[in-house]
Amino acid sequence: MSDSVLRVRGLTRRFGGVVAVKDVELDIAAGERRAVLGPNGAGKSTLFNLIAGADIPSEGRIELFGSDVSRLGARQRTRMGLSRTFQTSRLLTGLTVEDNLYLAAIGVTGGRFRLIRTGRDRDARKRAARAAETVGMSDRLDALAGDLSHGEQRQLEIGLALVAEPRMLLLDEPAAGLSRAERQLLTSLLLSLDPDVTMLLIEHDMDVALTVAQRVTMMHDGAVIVEGTPAEIRGNSLVHDLYLGRAHA
Repeated sequence: MSDSVLRVRGLTRRFGGVVAVKDVELDIAAGERRAVLGPNGAGKSTLFNLIAGADIPSEGRIELFGSDVSRLGARQRTRMGLSRTFQTSRLLTGLTVEDNLYLAAIGVTGGRFRLIRTGRDRDARKRAARAAETVGMSDRLDALAGDLSHGEQRQLEIGLALVAEPRMLLLDEPAAGLSRAERQLLTSLLLSLDPDVTMLLIEHDMDVALTVAQRVTMMHDGAVIVEGTPAEIRGNSLVHDLYLGRAHA
């Protein structure tokens, strides 16, 4: 087994006659910030779902924390220390920020939701408070999730993933739909996260990804075509051709 937190070998996913992910190889070290970039249809989301356990590969192998998880489901991977966000919001908009985080915490610890607070809830509430502080929402605990701005909802979604105190965090296009100012705040938040937590960021916004990531994997038509540092990716002519267009090179 590898010392890498995440090791992917020969990963392929077919949907009928369509090959969405083709023979992908990936190694991510402990504490690394990795971004996966690519235009629409590149295979980023399928790769993300395979790593998260939401989908099963047609071929290949996925090792997480040194164990083969290729056929394990998402819940089993979560118990191992993997946590994720989603492209579409899964917030409970009628509940407060604190109660959204609290529910995520009791989901992790196996507790039960209670309308009346008791001493049994103390640990889950503490987890919720820590996550809120980490994502800069300690002053919004009493706000309804449905009343938050889109950027604040993205912050809260990252908080929900952090409640599990993960060893590895998967972020699925967290900058989607954000304004420029909101993207800047998100970038600052991601840069401030615990450096011991390994991060895999699937993103369409190159500015966010290349600022946060230490290494970048570029995909096209389901395959990895380029890998390198953000500086190497910015200067790569193939990336400009496929992703930015020749005029930006």
